[in-house]
Amino acid sequence: MPETLATELEVYEGLLPELSDRAGKYAVVHGKELVGVYDTYADALASGYDRCGLEQFLVKQISTIPNVGFFSRDLVDSCLT
Repeated sequence: MPETLATELEVYEGLLPELSDRAGKYAVVHGKELVGVYDTYADALASGYDRCGLEQFLVKQISTIPNVGFFSRDLVDSCLT
């Protein structure tokens, strides 16, 4: 895994069991710290910039269902029609 946001993603995954009752809300993670949980993406993003400035931070919608976006092969146009 690339190092970009690797720590934040690891922290988020570790906190997920205790965050699961807040599904649908947005978690902000900076380094190894949960900054907060917010009702909207806009509120979470604003809080992240207020707290972290231009340092990297993660805003992720809380969900116990993983969002998989990987494909095992190339998709060609003929498969999509």
